[in-house]
Amino acid sequence: MGGGLGMKGEEIAAEYLRRRGMRILARNWRCPTGELDIIAAWGETLVAVEVKTRTMGRYAYPFHRVTPEKVARLRRLVRRWRTQSGMRFRSVRIDAVSVLHTMDGRWHIRHHRRVTG
Repeated sequence: MGGGLGMKGEEIAAEYLRRRGMRILARNWRCPTGELDIIAAWGETLVAVEVKTRTMGRYAYPFHRVTPEKVARLRRLVRRWRTQSGMRFRSVRIDAVSVLHTMDGRWHIRHHRRVTG
């Protein structure tokens, strides 16, 4: 996501995931068909994390923007990343992290595991 709010949200999400024991493997990985915000390892599970950042009061809650079509695209991108990286994992999952910035300057984080869209 371009711009300061999106970049700040991704920083907050990456730090949140690190504190919970995930190992960050890549951030903002791009290829011709798209981008993965965060690629992490949780034990033997590869986790692709879509980060959605919003300001309180704008649009819907950030997670509502993770549609079934978006999840399908993320799955294709994860397959491509795995092929290019050569890394092996027992399983793969898609997560989302919603980062909400309130008018009083606070950040609220919600981790959605195993999203299906």
